[in-house]
Amino acid sequence: MQVHTIMGNGFQEVIYQRALEIEMSLRKLSFEREKDMDVYYKEILIDTRRVDFFVEDNIMVELKSVITPEDVHLAQAINYLEAYNMEVGLLLNFGSKSLTYKRLLNREFRQK
Repeated sequence: MQVHTIMGNGFQEVIYQRALEIEMSLRKLSFEREKDMDVYYKEILIDTRRVDFFVEDNIMVELKSVITPEDVHLAQAINYLEAYNMEVGLLLNFGSKSLTYKRLLNREFRQK
């Protein structure tokens, strides 16, 4: 990915967010950054959370900047995908020497 090629690893997550925002704008992708989303339990609103990006109205993108991604990072991204009722997501990690990513699918996705 262009952002990791130019920036390398070692920055905080917010730096990669800003660079990715620029890159997506240059590529004319529609996106929302750090959009607040409601989280429900049994149809009762219990909190809000922010995911890093929603791209083209149907892909959730969560960024990390850690040397070694852990299961908790994957679990968080999957939880967001399910809580927001999004079908597809990406977990991008800029903390390694090479960009790592994981494509996520929400098996509980309900068409609106």
